[in-house]
Amino acid sequence: MTHTDFTTTPARALGEVADGSTVMIGGFGPAGQPVELVEALLEQGTTNLVIVSNNAGNGDDPLARLIQKGRVRKIVCSFPRQADSWHFDTAFRAGRIELELVPQGTLAERIRAAGAGIGAFYTPTGFGTPLAAGKETRNIAGVDHVLELPLHADVALVRAHRADGAGNLVYRKTARNFGPVMAAAARRTVALVDEVVPTGGMDPEAVVTPGIYVSSVVAVGARLYEEVPA
Repeated sequence: MTHTDFTTTPARALGEVADGSTVMIGGFGPAGQPVELVEALLEQGTTNLVIVSNNAGNGDDPLARLIQKGRVRKIVCSFPRQADSWHFDTAFRAGRIELELVPQGTLAERIRAAGAGIGAFYTPTGFGTPLAAGKETRNIAGVDHVLELPLHADVALVRAHRADGAGNLVYRKTARNFGPVMAAAARRTVALVDEVVPTGGMDPEAVVTPGIYVSSVVAVGARLYEEVPA
């Protein structure tokens, strides 16, 4: 039986993240990004990180500042550059950060494959482009495919809408994005939520991430259900 810890303190929920860890960070830009947890990671001082995220930070958000401060050795993402991605751009041009560019659908599927225990999968996306360089290819039913490997993580940081006392999670609209697949692909998952409700207080058919995947839950600026210790 698993146990989920509950707190109102992001640093406590995050715990110690070892140098060199692979950390998945949910979010599609600001939507669904667990900002307070990434801030706690920044304050912790952990370095030499491999970050798996949809993008490489916006403006001066905590993810962008992790890159600015040289804490990120490599980023695996599908959208590293936009108008306000100046910290990644500066670091990449200076050779201070490694980029593994992955098409967005492939990124999601590589993360999902890790959680599902799938050893690898073929996709036509990227065949014949630099993204396929050095990878195994195969023609399946007349279509050329590229072999892609799963993405595992030591820690996943996700943003959900609500948790119950067993750590089950539901999400709010597009803030759901990468959260569910990341939660299943990591050895330890920390979820930032708006509120915690009693166990049984959510429709089980609405649960997206089962509590078995969730190690810690933090409710910031919101209430914890009175039966859950703060």
